[in-house]
Amino acid sequence: MEKVIEIKHLNKSFGAHEVLKDIDFSVNKGEVVCIIGSSGSGKSTLLRCVNLLEKPSGGEIIYNGENILDDKHDVYAYRTKLGMVFQQFNLFNNHDVLSNCTVGQMKVLKRSKEEAEKIAMKYLKIVGMDQYIHAKPKQLSGGQKQRVAIARALSMEPDVMLFDEPTSALDPEMVGEVLKVMKELADSGLTMLVVTHEMGFAKEVSDRVVFMDKGVIAEEGRPEDIFNAPKEQRTKEFLKRVLEA
Repeated sequence: MEKVIEIKHLNKSFGAHEVLKDIDFSVNKGEVVCIIGSSGSGKSTLLRCVNLLEKPSGGEIIYNGENILDDKHDVYAYRTKLGMVFQQFNLFNNHDVLSNCTVGQMKVLKRSKEEAEKIAMKYLKIVGMDQYIHAKPKQLSGGQKQRVAIARALSMEPDVMLFDEPTSALDPEMVGEVLKVMKELADSGLTMLVVTHEMGFAKEVSDRVVFMDKGVIAEEGRPEDIFNAPKEQRTKEFLKRVLEA
């Protein structure tokens, strides 16, 4: 399989506190990888390191065969290849839905307004928000805002989509609408790296599950193996606790 991103011996420390310790894993083209684990296990920090929103303390991030942590590499060009959806929606409150999805295309990718709007409409339709193009974020529900945020990231037409607990800020009744969109994206063959606490989603949609504990990858494998027959005691304890909650 074609590796899109390969993480090698990745470390991240904040002062004396080591958050990520010798992380090794890869994401293949068209694959959905879900990262699970307790709060504070390093999941979100790992995702932010992949996108270089946090600078790793050591190791390599190989993208299409090149270590993007080399000084010679163009960080901004790399970032345009990764779409990021955050816990908080990070929409521009003074822009309407359509403008939220075109401003990045026009500024970063230098697309014309006409081209940017055409691409934005395509993805707003996919996430079911094409009827709301003139609405401002304050007029939308949390689930609708997150679907716009997904469309905005998709409008940049990235190679990989990164999701950092995209449903954690939503009311329970809105979680389903966002997970439905993400499932459809996964079914379409999009390469996705997802930090999630939605175990049902991870079990049903992912090709591979990575379980993190205290800054290390404690176990990884196919979802049926991780959820039905975990090898590590820590994985068993975590799943017992979250699945019984």
